[in-house]
Amino acid sequence: MVTWGRLLLGTVLLLAGCTVAGPAAPAADRDSTTPTGCAGHVETGSLPDWADEGFHGDTRMPHVFGAGGEIVAVLFGHPLAQVRPDGSSNKILWVARPATASPAADASTTLKITATLDGTDTRVTHEVAGGPGPSIIDMPRAGCWHLDLSWAGRTDTMDLVYAERKP
Repeated sequence: MVTWGRLLLGTVLLLAGCTVAGPAAPAADRDSTTPTGCAGHVETGSLPDWADEGFHGDTRMPHVFGAGGEIVAVLFGHPLAQVRPDGSSNKILWVARPATASPAADASTTLKITATLDGTDTRVTHEVAGGPGPSIIDMPRAGCWHLDLSWAGRTDTMDLVYAERKP
């Protein structure tokens, strides 16, 4: 004879095994080179529909989402590096999620990036004229860079990892 306690315990264990904290990217869609404590997880799966204009088919590009989900950095120079051995630059296409409201008339469309190297006072600023779009964003040192992004009255943040120069 089954007691109510055992039945209840079995139900709780069954339900606990069925719960999930949220959708995680498949292991093949994540970059394992992100330093611990740096939120700059590079996704390698498909770009979201709102960010794939101009691409064809099932576009799989390395990309990093802003913490607020308002912008994505599509990395053409992946992995990003302090100095690239081939002399190329760190090419990033910034794509903003479509706005739900019109920006204020006096809001600058320029994408302003203030980057701070994790654990230091080292700060770098970049601007992308015309707002989110193609850019070259090189950093003076390797490490995890915390980016504060602002454009057209909107803001978001993200972390990007720049690797050491490799011989």
